[in-house]
Amino acid sequence: MTRLYPLFSGSSGNCYYIGSPERGILIDAGRSAKQIENALSSRELSPGNISSIFVTHEHSDHISGLKVLASRYGIKVYTSAGTLKQLKQKNYINEKVNAEVIGADGIETDEMKICPFRISHDCAEGYGYVVETSDGRKTAFATDTGYITEEMTAALTGCDTVVIESNHDVRMLESGSYPYILKKRILSDVGHLSNDTCAAELVRLVKNGTTRLLLAHLSRENNMPLLAEQTAKCELDINGMKRDIDYILRVVPEVGGETLIY
Repeated sequence: MTRLYPLFSGSSGNCYYIGSPERGILIDAGRSAKQIENALSSRELSPGNISSIFVTHEHSDHISGLKVLASRYGIKVYTSAGTLKQLKQKNYINEKVNAEVIGADGIETDEMKICPFRISHDCAEGYGYVVETSDGRKTAFATDTGYITEEMTAALTGCDTVVIESNHDVRMLESGSYPYILKKRILSDVGHLSNDTCAAELVRLVKNGTTRLLLAHLSRENNMPLLAEQTAKCELDINGMKRDIDYILRVVPEVGGETLIY
C-alpha cells in the first residue's frame, strides 16, 4: 500500500517520501542528512530502504542533505541535465554519488513510475514530478514555479493528489521587509506561486478529477498557513466545490505533516 509522507516543506527545506513502509523514494533532500534520518525514523521509515532521490533543482532548500544521504546509503539520484551539471560544478554531489539524468519518459522503480515535467523557476533546469503507483494513482509534486506552464497543466491534469506551491500572499509580500529586488524575483515568472494563483489552479484540478490537494512551500515571512488554506477554500467554494466531499485540502507544515494512504 503506497503512502505519502511529507517530511519538510518551505524555504528552510523540502523533502517528501513516497512508497511503502518497506521501500520508497524521496522527492528532494533539502535538510541535513541527520534531520532527514530523524524525520524518517519518527515515521518508522529507514533511509536504507530508499532506492532513489528525485531532485527538483539545485537550490539549497532542496539539496542540503543530498550528498551525505546519497553517498551514505548508496541511493541513486535522478534529475535534469541542467540541475545535474550544477550539482557537480558546485560540489553538491561527488564521485560517491550515482547520479543520472531522467528522461522525458521517466523511470520505473519500486512498483512506481516517475515522470518529470518542467517548471518555471530561476534555476538551471527545474523539474516537478508525477509519481504513478501500480494501481494507476498519480501524485504530482509542483513547487518552485513562477506560473503554471502548459507543460505543468498537462502533467497535473488528472492526478489524484497534487502537492502544489502556495508560497506567498501578494499583499503581505509587497508590504513586507524584503528588498525590492527579492520581491520582484518572487513575483516574476521564474519566482513562486502566490496563494491566489494556486487557488485558481486548484479549481481547475478539482474539475479534472483531483481529490487531494496539499498546499506546500509556504513562506514563513510572507504567508500564514490559515491564510493559504482560506484563500484556496474560498476560491473552491465560489466555484461550487465542497470541502471533504469534492476534495480534501491540507497545508503541509514546515516539519512533518499528515501521512496520506492510497
